[in-house]
Amino acid sequence: MSPRSAVHATFVIEKHYPATPERVFAAFADPKLKARWFVGPSEWGPSEHRVDFRVGGRELNAGGPAEGPKHRFDALYQDIVPNERIVFTYDMHLDANRISVSLTTIEFAPADGGTALKFTEQGVFLDGYDDAGSREHGTRLLLDQLGAALAHGDAAH
Repeated sequence: MSPRSAVHATFVIEKHYPATPERVFAAFADPKLKARWFVGPSEWGPSEHRVDFRVGGRELNAGGPAEGPKHRFDALYQDIVPNERIVFTYDMHLDANRISVSLTTIEFAPADGGTALKFTEQGVFLDGYDDAGSREHGTRLLLDQLGAALAHGDAAH
C-alpha cells in the first residue's frame, strides 16, 4: 500500500458551444444524450451507465480496459437549476481503491449565439492514485466529446 495522502486542488475549464444553453444542459440531463458523449476511450468497450438526474439522484459510470483496472464514477446531484447550473459531488475508484472525492459545479450561460460553459471542480486526490492535472486533462477530453456530439447532432433533443 502506498503512503496515505490527501492533496487538494481546484481547476476551472471554460468552453463555448455553438448550441443553446437548453441544448447543452439537456446533454447532461438526459441519460440517453449523456451516454453518447460521457464515455471512456473506445478501447475500453461498453461501460455501465445509470443516471437519475434530480436533486438527490445518483449517477454511476463504470468501465475500463479489459485487462483492468475498472474505473468507477459515482455521483450525487446536490443542486440543479434547469439550463443554468448543475452541482454534484462524486468519488472516483480504480477497482476497490477510492482515488478522489470532488465537488463540481457546471454553469451554463447564453453567449455569442451559443453557450458559455464553466466547469469548476474542487477535489481531494487520495493516496497518490490520481492528481488534479490528470483529472483536468480527462475532463477536457470529455467536454471535447460533448462538443463533438453537439456539432454532429448526437446531443440533440
